[in-house]
Amino acid sequence: MRIGILTGGGDAPGLNAAIRAVARRAFQLGHQVSGVQNGWAGTLEDGLIREMTAQDVRGILPMGGTILGTSRTNPLKVKDGVAMAIRRLQHNGVDALVGIGGDDTLSVAAALHDAGFPTVGVPKTIDNDLAVTEFCIGFDTAVGVVTDALDRLHTTASAHHRVMVVEVMGRDTGWVALMGGVAGGADLIIIPEFQLSLGEVVEHLYRRRGAGKLFSIIVVAEGAHIPELEMEGGGQAEKDAFGHVRLAKRGIGDLLAGRVERETGFETRVTVLGHLQRGGSPSPTDRIWATRLGACAADLIAGGKSGVIPIRRDGEVQVVPLAEVVAETRRVPKELYELGQIFV
Repeated sequence: MRIGILTGGGDAPGLNAAIRAVARRAFQLGHQVSGVQNGWAGTLEDGLIREMTAQDVRGILPMGGTILGTSRTNPLKVKDGVAMAIRRLQHNGVDALVGIGGDDTLSVAAALHDAGFPTVGVPKTIDNDLAVTEFCIGFDTAVGVVTDALDRLHTTASAHHRVMVVEVMGRDTGWVALMGGVAGGADLIIIPEFQLSLGEVVEHLYRRRGAGKLFSIIVVAEGAHIPELEMEGGGQAEKDAFGHVRLAKRGIGDLLAGRVERETGFETRVTVLGHLQRGGSPSPTDRIWATRLGACAADLIAGGKSGVIPIRRDGEVQVVPLAEVVAETRRVPKELYELGQIFV
């Protein structure tokens, strides 16, 4: 059997660990492996599917990014895109596919399964917003980046008595903002699940000053909603192939910092962590779980399974239908959000 491996959507630390695990396990079981380059684009364009050897995955465990490349190409938006993808995979001798990605990538993987092509998923998304699973490749490393940034910003914020606004990733959910904010000691965390007004932000800052706390660290997820800032954002109409607004052009961190300084007179600075959260070497947790889930995905394919995905649940590897993982967005629960409000 020839097993294809594909990474789609945004890159994330730990993808190479998963690629390595799928390939190594497949080779161990006596199968061949092909790498699909540039995400789903590799199934729609010629010359982007090539055979992989053990040498190709040697030494990639600690590397960030993905050796296969990625894209946000969406076959579901192309006429007969799924059929085209299947034909190209079959033309290149690929018998089954392991798709590593988030809800968009896995939705296409589920569509391939529904069309009769053996497909298994592996959960990857820095936003950590896939349903059912407790782990998504890249999330742990991203939280570590946020935590380290906040640790560093605390000293300069304190020295200059500044308000520091730190914009982090999080389109529809605030997992990175909340976990990184709690771990890094932020005194205010603003996430998409729970709307906060500019007035509440200003009131929080005045309250801290009144209590003798002369600096503040505000973490805001890129997809958070502050009503007074909604009309100020630019580029909100520009979307990717999956219909998502390109939040990098929205600039909520800059907007919030500007308004805070005008409203309060407090010196305010903004730090946008952006793609720093995607880059660099994966954490031990991301490496270990990407390895466990990748190896399990290869086992599932070898066992004739399709339309399923290995996940972490209750601290163990479990297997669930792909449809369950992409059925809904996993959002931050209120009780967890309220944890971040203790340390104001």
